Amino acid sequence: MLVLVVALLAILIILSIRERMRLAGARDKAWDVSEISTPSPLSQALTGLVGTAGGIYLSLVLLFTFLGLQLPERVYLGEVQVEPLAALSIALAIVQPFILRLIQLKRRI
Repeated sequence: MLVLVVALLAILIILSIRERMRLAGARDKAWDVSEISTPSPLSQALTGLVGTAGGIYLSLVLLFTFLGLQLPERVYLGEVQVEPLAALSIALAIVQPFILRLIQLKRRI
């Protein structure tokens, strides 16, 4: 069961990074200026994923602190224990590029 969850999470992360690379590539085509050192699309996508997850995490921590809500420090998912807000923030960051794609498709229709 744990192997299945880890494999599913890895697949979702890979698909999310691939979608972020596609979105960044489409956005940067108009601004394609050659430089001596340019970051790879993979490194930009990973940076975006971690940055988005970090921003969501900080926002959730501030929200829960402001509202005075208490969450358990760790939640057990099978044999793995995670911090609930960190798990939620990485999950939202993984799903975010797919939601953006759906919004773009809806605007085209």
